[in-house]
Amino acid sequence: MKNRLIRVAAAVPRLRVGDVRFNAGQIISLIREEADSGLIVFPELSVTGYTCADLFQSELLMQEAEAALLRIAEATGETGITAVVGVPVRRGNSLYNCGAILSGGEVRALVPKSFLPNYSEFYECRWFASGKGISGESVRIGGREVPFGTDILAEDPATEAVLGVELCEDLWVPDKPSTHASLAGANIIANLSASDELIGKQEYRRELVKQQSGSCYCAYVYASAGTGESSTDLVFSGHAILTQSGSLLGESIFPRRPHVERAVIDLGCILHDRRRQNTFETASERPFRRVPVRIQTLGPQEVGVGELAELLRRYACPVARNPFVPADDGEREERCRRILQIQASGLATRVLATGIRNLVIGISGGLDSTLALLVCAEAKKQVPELRIAAYTMPSEGNTSGRTYRNAVKLMELLADEAHEVPIREGVQLHLEQLGHERGYQGEEDVTYENAQARMRTLILMDAANMKRGLVVGTGDLSELALGWCTYNGDHMSMYAVNCSVPKTLVRFICQTYAGMCPSEELKEVILDVCDTPITPELIPSAHGQIAQITEEKIGKFDLNDFFLFYTLRRGFEPQRTVAYACRAYPELREEEVRAAAGSFLGRFFSQQFKRSCLPDGPKVGSVSLSPRGDWRMPSDASPALWLEGL
Repeated sequence: MKNRLIRVAAAVPRLRVGDVRFNAGQIISLIREEADSGLIVFPELSVTGYTCADLFQSELLMQEAEAALLRIAEATGETGITAVVGVPVRRGNSLYNCGAILSGGEVRALVPKSFLPNYSEFYECRWFASGKGISGESVRIGGREVPFGTDILAEDPATEAVLGVELCEDLWVPDKPSTHASLAGANIIANLSASDELIGKQEYRRELVKQQSGSCYCAYVYASAGTGESSTDLVFSGHAILTQSGSLLGESIFPRRPHVERAVIDLGCILHDRRRQNTFETASERPFRRVPVRIQTLGPQEVGVGELAELLRRYACPVARNPFVPADDGEREERCRRILQIQASGLATRVLATGIRNLVIGISGGLDSTLALLVCAEAKKQVPELRIAAYTMPSEGNTSGRTYRNAVKLMELLADEAHEVPIREGVQLHLEQLGHERGYQGEEDVTYENAQARMRTLILMDAANMKRGLVVGTGDLSELALGWCTYNGDHMSMYAVNCSVPKTLVRFICQTYAGMCPSEELKEVILDVCDTPITPELIPSAHGQIAQITEEKIGKFDLNDFFLFYTLRRGFEPQRTVAYACRAYPELREEEVRAAAGSFLGRFFSQQFKRSCLPDGPKVGSVSLSPRGDWRMPSDASPALWLEGL
C-alpha cells in the first residue's frame, strides 16, 4: 500500500543577530540531523535574524545572506528533505522578507511576505516591500533564475505533498495567503514567523494555527523566532506549533536552543477529508505555479501492514485505541454531557412537534436501554409534561437476576410508570403456532432468539398505541454497523435516540451521568449496569447467570468501533486500518487483527439492509449511519474488494 506518512519539523536554531555565517551553520546542522523528515521549517528571517533593523540596508549583509542561502540549499541535496528558511531578498529597487524553499541542493522558489505589520512594536515597512500580488516573476540567485512570487506551490508528485508558504502576519489577517494556497491544492502550509511573546498571545496564536489548519484541511507547520533575537524591546519565545486538520500534534515554547518540534502527519487523512467535504473547492481564483521538490515519506513509499505498523510504533505516532472517546478526562466528560444534551434536545423537539406527551421505552438492565432512559429523563426537563412509561419484559429462564434487578430499579427511580410484562408464554405460543419447538433448539436457533426481540417490540408498539405514546429506541451505532439487532425487532422504534452513539461511548456517557446525579441510589445502579457484561439474553441463562456474551459472538466492541471509525471517518483501506489497529493494540498479533477486521467488514456489508430503513434519530458525532444523511450504500454491495484487501 502507499505510504502517506510524512514527518514534519519546526526548528528553532541558535542565532546571532547579523552573524549570517554562524546562523547558516546552525541551520545546516539541523537539516542534516533531520534526515528522516520530509519537511523542516525555520523562523522568519532566520538566516540573518529578524531584529537586524537598519542593518537590512547593509550591502554586506545582503551579499552574505545570498551566499548563505546557497550553502544551506546544498545541504538539502544530501537528503530527501525540503527546508524552508527565512531570508531577505533583493529584487529591483526593493527588499523582500521571503520564505525560501530549498530542495535537492537548490533554491527552488522564493515566496515574499504579503502583509507587513507596521503598528505597535512592528516597523517592517521601513525595510521591506510587500509581495502581495506578485506573480509569474523570478529573481537571480547564484547565477540562476529562481521563481519569485506569492503564486508558488512546491510539489512532490511521488508523495502528493503540496507545500504552500506564508510568513507571520499573513496568518493574522482576514484574507490569508494560505487559504488561497490551500484552494489551489496545498495540503501542507509552512509559516515562518517572528511573533514576540506577550501575555495571552501563546493561546491566541495556537488557536489561529489550529483554526486555519482545520478550515483548510491541511497540515500546518509554524516556526517562530527564538530567544537569540535582540531583546532591546521584545522577547521572542521560539513558539513551534504543528497541527493537522484542526488537531494539535505538537507544540513547544521557550525551548532550549537548538530545538526541533516534530510530528508525523498522515497525508491520506487530509486528502480524504478534502474529497469528503465537497464544499472545499479545489481551484483558486488565481493560477499558481508549481515547483518540483522532494518531500520524502517516513520510510519507503510502498509499505506492508507490518512495515507501516512498525513506523507508527518507532516514531511514537499516537493512535487512540478508542477514537470516539477523548483520552483527556475533562474533555471526555464534557463530550459525554454534550452528547446527552443533543440526544435529549432531539427527543424533546420530536415530542413537541408531534404533540405526543407519553414516552414508551423498554428497559433490559443493559447499557443501551439505560442511556435511552436517561435521555428520556433529560428530555422531560425540557418538556415537563412528558410522562415516561417504562416496560421491562423478562423471559423466564433467559433473563438473569442481575439485569432484571437493575431494570426494575431504573424504572422505579426514573420512570413515571413501571410495567413488567413477561414474554415467555407469548413467545412459546407463537413458536408453537409457527411449527417451531417451544424451547431453545441450541446454537444458531435464531428463530427462538429473534421471536423474543420481536415480541418485545410488538408489546412496546401496542403499548404506545394504547397510551398515545412514542416508542423510544435503544440500539446504538456499533450494533447498527454490525447488524447486531433483530430486523423489525429491537431494530425498530419511533425515535432512536442512541443511533449515532458508538458502544464505547455509551458506557462513558452513563458513567458521566452517574458521576453528576444527586441520587446515590441511581448512581449505584448505573455503575452496576456499566460493569455488567454486554448481552442480549436471548438464550437460556446458566443458573440465573448471564450465558450469552455479545463480544464472544461478534468480537470486542472497542476493536469494532476502531474499524468503524477508520473505515468511515478516515476512509482507510483495510490494510491501513489493520496497521493502525496493530499500533493501537500492540498486545494483538497481526493475524488476530486481520481476522477481526474481516469479520467487521463482512458484517458491515451484509447488514446494510437493516440500516436502509432506520427510524429517525439525532446525529451526535462525525460518524453516522443514517440512510437519509451520512451513509448511503446499496444493500447488495459486494465486500469482495475490501476482504481481498486484507
